[in-house]
Amino acid sequence: MAAFRIAVPLLMLSVFAASPLRAEEIGAVNTNFKLFGSDKIVVEAFDDPLVGGVTCYVSKAKTGGLSGAVGVAEDTSDASIACRQTGPLVFKSPLPKKEVVFTERRSLVFKSLQVVRFVDTQRNALVYLTYSDRVVSGSPKNAITAVAPANGERIPVKP
Repeated sequence: MAAFRIAVPLLMLSVFAASPLRAEEIGAVNTNFKLFGSDKIVVEAFDDPLVGGVTCYVSKAKTGGLSGAVGVAEDTSDASIACRQTGPLVFKSPLPKKEVVFTERRSLVFKSLQVVRFVDTQRNALVYLTYSDRVVSGSPKNAITAVAPANGERIPVKP
């Protein structure tokens, strides 16, 4: 029992401290009126941390109401993603074939939204997948998008 008392606060601390990359809110629309804040669809943008010139836009459901206002609501797994080349591509280092580039909590402790970048070496493209995971059972809901260098430049990949 003593180990449980130590493990739970450490788990919660790691969840709250785990997302170094922050998304910028672009806008939102209300979908369901609630007295203490409506349910929304929120559109956010973040730049790929290792590929300059790529911005990803994620739309996702955000739960309102009293539980949403105090940060204890569990948001749904619904999300969509579109990544675009917004400037010259600058590869800061060779890329792993698979890497989590963004994560955000979707409930108090156990659920998160993930964005994973894959490198399709055969087609010379960056493929971005968004999905929701959970400690016990994740969701099969997902969305995908791709960005290919316009000038034919090869994507550097870690061996």
